[in-house]
Amino acid sequence: MTETTIVQTNNTVEPTISGIGIREITTDQSGAWLEAGWRDFKRAPAIGLAYGAFCVLAGYLVVLSIFQTGQLHLTLPLAAGFMLLAPLLAVGLYETSRRLEMGENVTLWHSLNGFRRNPGQIGAIGIMLMLFFLAWTRIAMLLFALFYSGTVPSLDVLVWETFFSRDAMTFLITGSILGGVLAIMVFAVSVVSIPLLVDRDVDVITAVIISVAAFRKNWKVLTGWAAVIAILSACGMVVFLFGMAVIMPLLGFSSWHAYRGIIDTSQTDVARLRRKTA
Repeated sequence: MTETTIVQTNNTVEPTISGIGIREITTDQSGAWLEAGWRDFKRAPAIGLAYGAFCVLAGYLVVLSIFQTGQLHLTLPLAAGFMLLAPLLAVGLYETSRRLEMGENVTLWHSLNGFRRNPGQIGAIGIMLMLFFLAWTRIAMLLFALFYSGTVPSLDVLVWETFFSRDAMTFLITGSILGGVLAIMVFAVSVVSIPLLVDRDVDVITAVIISVAAFRKNWKVLTGWAAVIAILSACGMVVFLFGMAVIMPLLGFSSWHAYRGIIDTSQTDVARLRRKTA
């Protein structure tokens, strides 16, 4: 693993790993990331819509399985849990933005190179995110059992019990706090690490250290960025998931530009990953 050092500079702590630095960012950069993501979407609309369509289809398959198994109480937790896995699903979009930035050919097949460029390390962080996802679903099931005696009501009763019953407010606040804490943990771990694994020859532990350090250095701005991602994703989901066909690729492309804005690789001796021919 690459050696990690911490450099103290003027009351700020800047982790430097083989020259990979962390910039201090400002709130106005979030808008610039979205603009850059939208430009990438317009330059590669077929790729973006392909990933967006996959997201919508996967969402409907999950909804169908929920109704078929009668596990209606998992609807909201699984919708929230999608946010925990989304950074991994966006690897192909990161690769597309990277190739556009480098002036390389861009096709749907090329975008899949993102998964092949550093497969072992990306797979490792995928397992990490899956463990977070499983932990969240277990927490959600436990909360439901504690507040509603473990019974699974019909859909109309479930809506009433979740939002309007005597315990609804306590249930929603408790779930939101626990889910929010878990979501911030996942965001801190993944906001930089996954794009970095696509871009540079680093291991997963190094990437996670850099990502968490970047979040600590810019936690106010990045918490706001996480809120933007959550709000846009919620908007995409409420229109029967169809909005995710555009929102998911837009956020994926934008997240690449967030990574490029946060991480400074100008002085690094960590090589870019070797290009793989498609």
